[in-house]
Amino acid sequence: MPIDASAVAARVAAATPPERDRFADLLRVASILVVVAGHWLMAVVAWRDGRVEGGNALALVPGLWLATWLLQVMPLFFFVGGLANLVSARRGGGWTGFVRGRAARLLRPTLAFLAVWAGGAAALGLAGVPEAVLRPVARLVVQPLWFLGLYLLVVAVAPAMLRLHRRFGPAVVLWLGLAAAAADIAGRVPGLDRVGELNFLLVWLFAHQLGFLYADGTLAGWPRRAHAAMAGGGLAALAALTASGAWPPSMVGLPGDRVSNMSPPSLCIVALTVWLVGLAMLVRDPVTRWLRRPRPWALVVTAGSALMTLFLWHLTALVLAVLVLHPLGLTEPAPGTPTWWALRPLWVLVPATLLVPLVALFARFERPRQARSGTRTPDAGTAGAILRTALGTAGVILGLLGVAVGGIWPLPGTAAELAGLQISPGAGLLCLGAGVVLLGRGRLEG
Repeated sequence: MPIDASAVAARVAAATPPERDRFADLLRVASILVVVAGHWLMAVVAWRDGRVEGGNALALVPGLWLATWLLQVMPLFFFVGGLANLVSARRGGGWTGFVRGRAARLLRPTLAFLAVWAGGAAALGLAGVPEAVLRPVARLVVQPLWFLGLYLLVVAVAPAMLRLHRRFGPAVVLWLGLAAAAADIAGRVPGLDRVGELNFLLVWLFAHQLGFLYADGTLAGWPRRAHAAMAGGGLAALAALTASGAWPPSMVGLPGDRVSNMSPPSLCIVALTVWLVGLAMLVRDPVTRWLRRPRPWALVVTAGSALMTLFLWHLTALVLAVLVLHPLGLTEPAPGTPTWWALRPLWVLVPATLLVPLVALFARFERPRQARSGTRTPDAGTAGAILRTALGTAGVILGLLGVAVGGIWPLPGTAAELAGLQISPGAGLLCLGAGVVLLGRGRLEG
């Protein structure tokens, strides 16, 4: 029996609470989809002399970096995260309940992803896949984990930031922006380079804190001219900073850049956040009216229900697309040539097609589960529960970031530096596993 799309859309629309912020849901979905499409479009993959070599078209096509001023949308995800975390914190449960509940939504699909790839990488190695092929692939596919580690770090401090927000309001955003600027500048002083790494937290907290302002109605209540001033001021600041030559023009890190605007996030990402949030607020009203239509809203809800799964597996789909397109000679055109541009739609269509079955298979791990009846929830306010949650969260964050930078291929020489530490894929997985155990298996049901 054919599915009636109109009827499905109508049911989804009817089931949506009237108070739900549909625009925020769209921003969340759009920010991840833009990242996914950007990775597919900008990937430059070559297979030479038995080795897989990768690059980024942003570094090879003159002027293409300008696209990152609109398409580097990670600030919008953290912005929407501020709204989601404020709503979640209002449900109570204390710090431990909040952190464990938010971590559960990230960890269930992530653990499934890592289990498949850890076993798959080992199996491929035993099957004789050359290390020159397997090692770069096994590092590429886990790169999305850096974002999850940083987001969980922001989640861990969100309750404290919410208390500051309730007491000081917009002033906290200003303080974070100034602190990020100070850390960025100080990090450029010889001997103080580690100071700049504070911006892995400060810059994303800046975007997250703007989300608090949106969640409590402050930002939405500002007049349209204030939103225009945000967008125009952020864009002007971004232009001025990059024109100075002290910061590269691309909002993503590129090979050959003396410094990166993303590792750690720089003052340019603060300006980018202001520009993108201001732009989002300018289009909020017409987009919200559009989302009241059943079909657009049904599409947003459908995508949102499997968004983390899609994000985790999209680089796996890219690897599979290379296996399909390379024998046809479609991975070789030089970036920026007419042939390369003509093939860009194919490099979205093929990975997207291959991603569909992966999402269908693994999205089940992302969907919330009902708590088991009779499960006893330990006292979340005890010192032991707080300590276990703190240590577990630290282990998960360290594990996710360690695997993201070191890869998942357990061979000598695959260790990578993380905040001054050398961490191997095996050590990263051990930290992650220990963190999950400390957070408590029973609490990963929510």
